[in-house]
Amino acid sequence: MKENLKKIPGVDFLLNNPQIKELLTKYPRNLVRHVIRISLENLRAEILSGGVISSEEEIVSSIKARTEAFAMKSLRPVINATGIIVHTNLGRAPFGELLLSDVHRVLKGYNNLEFDLEKGERGSRYVHVTELMKFLTGAEDILVVNNNAAAVMLVLRAFAKNKEVLISRGELIEIGGAFRMPDIMAASDCRMVETGTTNKTKIADFEHAVNENTAIIMKVHKSNYVIKGFTTEPSLSELVELGKKTGVMVVYDMGSGLLRKANVKFLEDEPDVRSTLATGVDLVTFSGDKLLGGPQAGIIAGKKHLIEKLRKEPMTRAVRVGKTVLALLESICMTYLDEKSLLEKSPVFRMMNANPEMLKEKAKLLSGELSKNGIQSEVVESFGQAGGGAMPDKTIESFAVSIKTQEDSRSEKTKKSEKIYQELLLQDPPVLGVLRKGELIFDVLTIAEEEIAQTCEIISKVYREVVNG
Repeated sequence: MKENLKKIPGVDFLLNNPQIKELLTKYPRNLVRHVIRISLENLRAEILSGGVISSEEEIVSSIKARTEAFAMKSLRPVINATGIIVHTNLGRAPFGELLLSDVHRVLKGYNNLEFDLEKGERGSRYVHVTELMKFLTGAEDILVVNNNAAAVMLVLRAFAKNKEVLISRGELIEIGGAFRMPDIMAASDCRMVETGTTNKTKIADFEHAVNENTAIIMKVHKSNYVIKGFTTEPSLSELVELGKKTGVMVVYDMGSGLLRKANVKFLEDEPDVRSTLATGVDLVTFSGDKLLGGPQAGIIAGKKHLIEKLRKEPMTRAVRVGKTVLALLESICMTYLDEKSLLEKSPVFRMMNANPEMLKEKAKLLSGELSKNGIQSEVVESFGQAGGGAMPDKTIESFAVSIKTQEDSRSEKTKKSEKIYQELLLQDPPVLGVLRKGELIFDVLTIAEEEIAQTCEIISKVYREVVNG
């Protein structure tokens, strides 16, 4: 082991290696030196744990790869060929060119984030987008924070700290990243009181649970799962009536954030913020980057005196949003003023309202381009989803392109498809397809028209390397 440790080359020695010198023509010397030190530390640790010394060629190759990876941006564009529109792992709602060009003028230089132009003095960031969202939702007031979990947590801490919050057992949701509603409540210093059962909760269960220590009656939209069969749950209107009768605040965590109904059949059963607030509920919380189609944000809508109290909470500053979120949110909300504009400018709504025949033509185009590159494929029926924890039981009629490989056995075809799938993730940009029953498919619902040629080029390159290499 000691002999191997002595064989580890020094930093200066490696800096004089011809390949490293070539690397220095592309990247700053201090960056290359930093990567060399990390590589040598890892090599030393590997030897100490029983590993063998790498050759100089292997060390240099590793340093080159590490430097190039280090210099490449970690957050990169991805071609989404999964058919999942609001893909949580791919940044949720895409903005599109129109939305980004709309905010460019506001964000490229200075703006009046906290400056009152009429009074010529310091203003508040909370005035931006507020009036627009009040108009769109019918809310008395609006508060925007950095995400919906923060919105829920802020409401619970402000109004139910050291008090009880009633919630149905059937609504103890878990969102992405194993983040659970009970955990949010515990972190908010309130006591969660479960009512009813997983599949059956009645208004009487809430009535019996209300006492002098009850601060909030809470309802949570089951946006990412469905309970079917022998089920019962009280409506929001029933809970609002109970709240009025008992003097207890009613809060609805909508999560998915559909601002108002649009002429999209796929959304006809999804609750929207405007209709929800019309029930008289005290506060509603929802996300900005799901069905709303904007940036990551948590929006709290409801009674004016409650929102005013939330603005004064010390925690509000910790979860506030900056100019980028406010600019993007205001821009996407402007499209809601006109339904035609919404369906044209919002990528989320455009995809949810996609014409199946047009999707089929797009799939034929991709398949045809692949055929020109000598790759066999076929257009197959597929199904898209809203994603982002919204409408888990609904699908969108779509089409996809399935890649054909030449292997005889099913297991060999599956292996080859998996290899192509993995290699596609290492490209620039990566292409994320779907492995379905051993076949690799590319759903065109979420592939933009302008991405077809590039998608074909990347698939063709990887296919040749894997199949022919």
